[in-house]
Amino acid sequence: MIDTSFLPSLQQSDIHQAIQLILQAYASPSSLASPDDLKRLQHELFEIQKRPEAWGLVIPLLEHADQNVQFFGAHTAQVKIARDWEFFPKERAEALRDLMIQLTAHAVAIGRGKFILRKLFVALTSLALKLVPGHPTRWPNWIMGCVTMFSGRGAPTEHIHDFLAIVAEEVPDADLLGPSKAQMSQSLMDAVPMVAQAITSSILSTSPPSHIQSALRCLQAWMTIFPTSDLTPIIPMLISLLNPPDEDIFISASDTLQEILSKSALSDGSGTRTLTEPLLFWLDRVGTVIVREVVSSGDVSPVARSTCKLIVALGDHSTQYLATNVASRIVTSINVPPSLQVEMQPSPMHPQGQRAQIAKSHLVHSFLRLMLAFTGLPGYFGVDEDESEMTLGFWYLFQEALWATDYHTEDGEGDVGEFAEPIVSGDAREKEQVRVAKAVYIELVQVLRRKVMFPPSGSGWSKDQVDKFQVYRRDVGDTLINAYYVLREDMLGYYINDLVQRLNAKREEDGWQEMEATLHCVMSIQEAIDLTENSPHLPRLFGPEVLGRLPQTGQPRVRRTMLGVIGAYSSWFANLPNLSRPASSSATPAMTPTSTPIALPSFAESSQQSFQSQVQQPTQRQTQAQALLLSALSYVVNALPNQALCLQAGVALRNLCDANRKALAPHIAAFGELHGGLGSVPDSEKGKVLQSIASVVQALPPEQEIPPLEAIVNPIVQKLAEALQSAASLPDEARALAILQLEILSGVAKGLTHTTEGLIEGELEPTELEKINVARGDVRMAKLREAVFGVVRSVVEIWSADAGVGHALSDLFKSITSLPTDITLISLPAGPLLELVCMAIQRQVTAAWISLATILIAQLNPPVFALSLKPGPKPEAEAVVREALPVLLRAALGMMGMAGAMESNPDIVQEFFVCMDRVAQDFTPQFYQLPEGALDALMQCAITALSLQERYSLVAASNFLSSLIHRSALTDELMPHKCALVARHGRPLMRAVLQGFAGVAPRSVVPNLIEVLGTLMSRAGTRVETNDSGTASEWMKDVIYAPDFILSKATMEDKEKFVKGIVGSRSLRKTRDAANQFTLVARGLEGSNFGYASVTM
Repeated sequence: MIDTSFLPSLQQSDIHQAIQLILQAYASPSSLASPDDLKRLQHELFEIQKRPEAWGLVIPLLEHADQNVQFFGAHTAQVKIARDWEFFPKERAEALRDLMIQLTAHAVAIGRGKFILRKLFVALTSLALKLVPGHPTRWPNWIMGCVTMFSGRGAPTEHIHDFLAIVAEEVPDADLLGPSKAQMSQSLMDAVPMVAQAITSSILSTSPPSHIQSALRCLQAWMTIFPTSDLTPIIPMLISLLNPPDEDIFISASDTLQEILSKSALSDGSGTRTLTEPLLFWLDRVGTVIVREVVSSGDVSPVARSTCKLIVALGDHSTQYLATNVASRIVTSINVPPSLQVEMQPSPMHPQGQRAQIAKSHLVHSFLRLMLAFTGLPGYFGVDEDESEMTLGFWYLFQEALWATDYHTEDGEGDVGEFAEPIVSGDAREKEQVRVAKAVYIELVQVLRRKVMFPPSGSGWSKDQVDKFQVYRRDVGDTLINAYYVLREDMLGYYINDLVQRLNAKREEDGWQEMEATLHCVMSIQEAIDLTENSPHLPRLFGPEVLGRLPQTGQPRVRRTMLGVIGAYSSWFANLPNLSRPASSSATPAMTPTSTPIALPSFAESSQQSFQSQVQQPTQRQTQAQALLLSALSYVVNALPNQALCLQAGVALRNLCDANRKALAPHIAAFGELHGGLGSVPDSEKGKVLQSIASVVQALPPEQEIPPLEAIVNPIVQKLAEALQSAASLPDEARALAILQLEILSGVAKGLTHTTEGLIEGELEPTELEKINVARGDVRMAKLREAVFGVVRSVVEIWSADAGVGHALSDLFKSITSLPTDITLISLPAGPLLELVCMAIQRQVTAAWISLATILIAQLNPPVFALSLKPGPKPEAEAVVREALPVLLRAALGMMGMAGAMESNPDIVQEFFVCMDRVAQDFTPQFYQLPEGALDALMQCAITALSLQERYSLVAASNFLSSLIHRSALTDELMPHKCALVARHGRPLMRAVLQGFAGVAPRSVVPNLIEVLGTLMSRAGTRVETNDSGTASEWMKDVIYAPDFILSKATMEDKEKFVKGIVGSRSLRKTRDAANQFTLVARGLEGSNFGYASVTM
């Protein structure tokens, strides 16, 4: 007889009302309530569950005929146990345990739905989490007890498996800490033999398919719990289930083996004899047949896809074994899986019929062939197949393992038997390993070159298919890098020879897909190639043998890829050895800057011819490097006017000019033609072209930069002036024109930046810096900079509130300013630009403008590396910040002071306090020269920000407060100001910090609040430091013991312990420990795994 006397007794009317609510909320789809009604009904049901009387609903609801009502009854039991356990009478816990077991067993016996049983199983597990921990435990052998009860009631095997699976899923993730978690884990370990028996008895080949499926699901759930000793005997049984004709069982068994390989106690690569070699043997015998069918039919069946996933999982698990034995001569003895023993009749090779003697290298080679077969599946990825991508990660792991293997230590000595060949020396094994590895990766390279090839035009691919294939090509590129580490120059040589052979054999009607695929592979491996070494293959690529024979018109895909290749290898031209190229007997003098016209009528022809003529007419002084560079440049320039190619051409041109600016400087006249024909370049790429030209201009002597810079920048200024004049009459067109010209001007400024050649850590040599400053003093450059600043100021006045213009201005300000050691001829000082930014912020406060102000303020106090120079900002910089800071505060505090503004604009709050932190670090005295009341308003705003829920805003405010107090205490001049500051704001700041610990602030910012607390304790520790306004310790006690302190779980004893720990602390570590502990207690998280993790991240 089940004891239910401890459950609340409910009136039938109350039960009936609850049932009606459930039926209304979860009735059949044809009679569903409206969304608003459904929300109301769900809320009413939730409120019912919260009441103590809800315990009395469990049995009536479980006994109802409707499944929705039954489910809600099971759900109510699980919710009450998980959420309201602290209100349940402890003396009735065992009675509830017995009741829940009986109710669940009865539900299983009468065939309740699986979703109802699952909820009851979860409820039982939740109850176990409450009753099992403790000494003595109130539920010994709980798993066995439940299974015994269910079995005694005739529960189907599948339900037993489902219960065990839920136990394994719920218990490890439970929020328990310390002994309780250990005790629950031990209860699982105690049940392992029983669970293993339940699984093994159900996965025999004679078992019903439903038993096998449920047993495999159960095994997957227990995978991380089973020790190796219990897992190992199951592996041969699983391999025996890999029978291709039985598709469902095959896939389930394969999934389980994948789990063993990736998540079990064997996932670290162990289990060579019990897992790796038996699976390799199965793949050699059965997997080969499956793959052969896939290759012949071109169709990847579900069994084949599952086999591919199994191969990949085995490759990830056994990478080191595969690398170690790729050339091994050791013969290993393998226990043949039962399903394959039919084929293993006694013979001289395997006399017992159940063991096979086979070379490890044979197993490895067979595996690698299968991996290569799936890597190179017929058809196009994303269109014809989706499996080949899964194999790509293995080739990275395999290459790493090959490098890490020591072939001078013979592995597996225990495997050497009568069938083993004599062990060869380590050096010989290493040479053989290198030979085999190269053979494998050569085949991989060939396979992947084919797989990245696009189909002929007109294939009818959708945009999604094209995008997916592009992503696949990028992933293949990463794999090719690993192949390059194995093959090195042989790989590059293969690609170049492939290109030459295909170009030699190409007929007019042939497409360019094959060559485009090869070029993509060449581009993909660039980052792995040392471009400072002399390669015999790259000159062939960029010379007449390949580049000179690629199409210059039409064929956008192959041209686009070649442009990418040129851009990727742009720095190689700068490192190419200057091998003199003999001049042709018919050569004419090379074009000189004075003999080249500035502009020609046809940009597409003249610009290309200007560069190409210098390739075709080399002088004795011209080198092969120059010829190859100008040939590549000519190819790029020819593509610039093409709308389909201009993006890649612009990037390639920018990279070439940036990396080879000195080599291209003698050809500045040709770039004059390029500039003269700029109208033929799409607007979107003009900035890249001018950035490229500016890079070359920068390589000229500073005094020679002036004329070309005037020619480049003045038209931009004029275009901006035109946009300003038409702003009223044609606002949209003027705005678009202004954005374009600002972007182009940014590109010019970036091109002039000294980034690579001849610089140490990006700084100019003093002599070069002196020459630049002399050139900056030239009246022409002064006038040019004045014109640039004038139009930019006007743009700010008109469009500062426009997001698009603001973004373009921000990029320009970052590009056109610099540190004094990296100045250019058109660099503008940070001070006047900061004034423009303040002007914009006065009109509209945005995070972007404030972020820009932070950057400019930092530039006003550049780092000093010379010991002879005094660190710190110059007086003129201090004057700029003194003027700007009140403007920033007035605008930002005015906006953030509005109701809800700080919560609605976390990006602005964050950037504002980041800016204030920058000022506090570099210009601390300026805070104490603010107009009366401004600093107080700033401090009040910062203290208010400590209660925000947005993490980054709160972190920025905390950093600012700590910086300001610390920096103010570093000098005698500022010490009085610091004392006054903490006297006025120390107590409210302490209150904000302590309430943040107690629950006001997010848990993730507790470390930042601890920093602020540490600052207060160290900088306001005595009354002298606070002008007799109390000390940090006194403020702490007053705040935390005050009646109006925020309600929390912390008792008076907890508060006293916290105060004692902080006041008595002599280190930040002890302060941190005390604050973290108080945070856990105050938030009710003490003893929880989640709470512990949240403060130890």
